[in-house]
Amino acid sequence: MKGLLGIKLGMTQVFDEKGVVTPVTIVQAGPCYVTQVKVEKKDGYSAIQVGFGEVSEKRLTNGQKGHLGLLKTDKQHPQRKKNNGIPSVRHLSEFRTKNTADYKAGQVLTVEQFVAGDHIDVIGKTKGRGFAGNIKRHGFAGGPKTHGQSDRGRAPGSVGATSGTAHVFKGKKMAGHYGDERFTAQNLQVIKIDPEKNLLAIKGSIPGHKGSLVVIRDSAKN
Repeated sequence: MKGLLGIKLGMTQVFDEKGVVTPVTIVQAGPCYVTQVKVEKKDGYSAIQVGFGEVSEKRLTNGQKGHLGLLKTDKQHPQRKKNNGIPSVRHLSEFRTKNTADYKAGQVLTVEQFVAGDHIDVIGKTKGRGFAGNIKRHGFAGGPKTHGQSDRGRAPGSVGATSGTAHVFKGKKMAGHYGDERFTAQNLQVIKIDPEKNLLAIKGSIPGHKGSLVVIRDSAKN
């Protein structure tokens, strides 16, 4: 399993040799650092924990510093975790993998683990749109605009029966908070990579606003 954390920079378009235009999203992916290797015998499953986004140590809690091995050992704390060259990173994420022997704490992961043509899944948080009505949130058609209707064009209509099952059923599509949810865009194609600038050009759109954190991993459908 290949995986990285990155920042969404925005969208643009690229042209191939025949002049065909392809819309792409540019993601600054990595460099990421392996902060922990989890094995079946000790942790119950096999995975690697990856850190991304270097920040000042002042912005980390003592718990985060201790996990990354940034706290110095002393007489009172002789068993503190040693640092393996891992900087103070802000974001952590796990990727399940069977080949944990290929990784070690402090290892640097870059975009070079992907190549043009690979298919990936991108996980992010969708743009928050606040409180929205049923037409914007669920795509309702709205009510008729003729035959005496004047003020019910964007109303939800009936939400339940008045007798028998006289209540609104759980899960009924109604107005409410829209967006700001975890979303996975599946089976997207890598169009181009730039190892020098740690950039990935991904075909199509991905969830989130500019500057938002995204998780990139191998496609589950391949």
